[in-house]
Amino acid sequence: MVPIAVVAAACSCGIAQDWRSLEAPLLTNHVQLTDASRFLKAGEAYFNPDSTWIIFQAIPRPPEGEEADPHYSMYVAHLVRNDAGEVTGLDSITRVSHPGSANTCGWFVPRWPGVVMFGSTNDGQVEDTRSGFQVKDRKYLWQFPRSMDVSVAFVPKMLGSEGAAESRPLFSRDGYDAECSSTTDGRFILYAHVDPNKNPEKPDADIFVYDVRRNQHVPLVVADGYDGGPFFSPDGQSICYRSDRQGNDLLQLFVAELRMVDGRPTGIISEHAITDDGYVNWAPFFHPSGKFLVYASSGKYHSYDVFAIELDPENGYATPPETRRKRRITFAEGFDGLPAFNSDGSLMMWTSQRTLGDDRAESQLWLARVNPGAAVTDWTDPLSSEQAIDLARLSIGAPDPGSASMTATAQRVDAHWLVTLSSADPAEPPIQCTVDDEGNVERLTSGT
Repeated sequence: MVPIAVVAAACSCGIAQDWRSLEAPLLTNHVQLTDASRFLKAGEAYFNPDSTWIIFQAIPRPPEGEEADPHYSMYVAHLVRNDAGEVTGLDSITRVSHPGSANTCGWFVPRWPGVVMFGSTNDGQVEDTRSGFQVKDRKYLWQFPRSMDVSVAFVPKMLGSEGAAESRPLFSRDGYDAECSSTTDGRFILYAHVDPNKNPEKPDADIFVYDVRRNQHVPLVVADGYDGGPFFSPDGQSICYRSDRQGNDLLQLFVAELRMVDGRPTGIISEHAITDDGYVNWAPFFHPSGKFLVYASSGKYHSYDVFAIELDPENGYATPPETRRKRRITFAEGFDGLPAFNSDGSLMMWTSQRTLGDDRAESQLWLARVNPGAAVTDWTDPLSSEQAIDLARLSIGAPDPGSASMTATAQRVDAHWLVTLSSADPAEPPIQCTVDDEGNVERLTSGT
């Protein structure tokens, strides 16, 4: 789910970030997929199984003099590739939701050719039921319309035919139903359901699974507090999700092992906190290996960025949150979040406020190739010494360490890097900074 409103704080560490080089150990060939010439903002995108199409939500730019739509519409688009197979942009952009409806959380239904799934009010009234979370001076608000259903649409263009897409509810329950995803065979659909009678003061979503074959809804996570944004693990035996279990608006990540009976999820065996800190952590997504999650976090000093955190499925996900290794993945100023991999993990797509121009952009879609030389463990290994030096240098506005005016060294000390920046002028004392694996920089000496 993309927030309705975002008030983002500037990066307090003051880094004028060179995000391409900082992200290069894991992400390369960055491409901006959507832009403000067509969409006022766009976000939360996912790949189809063979990585030829994406589904996303966006607010189209209205004609001159007309007001913009107040709600997201749902779109699909074809990924354009060059002769080398690299993604260069989008074409065949097609709206698949009803005009005037509110929409969120799209997904391709595997083994249903040309069919997509998303939360939609269709032709229903969109009630202004806002809730969400707030941390420091950043505020995120979401809508939970009672008329929103998990809906499906057949898109002829995805099969090379003409004709308009038409959405309809896959099922109808009283209350908000959205945030949907599915198993790789499309039989079991995860979604968040808000019972309007459970907590009238604040929407309290629970996680259900819908068995398409049996037309049966099974509750999985029904604890007090918002639980949502669920995805199946690659082997279909577990789910990840975000939760306000503590009731403090600081969302944390969870993984639950599913109880399976004759191949059907009937409940959860165990539930494990993956994060437990003072930040907002949300939008978790499994890497195809099942070895780590990527997610968005408010972090310590910066606005929302994409992080990776290790999992331990062989140990039943029982590793305490505070001992799990995690690593910051994105380094641009502004919001970065809602990350998703394609089926083989060769591409990562996310929502970002980074921009190629001079002005801070509204959120748009970005995609990058995952460095083919990066191993699974690299996503949760410590930042490299080169990254640490770049972060320290950029935080204080120092010149490139390759220049004749400065040299730099980095030494690993416990769980952080100690970076020493030395000027070629012997009269200037060296500057030291610590850089942790979350990208936080602390200056230890003032310099002159």
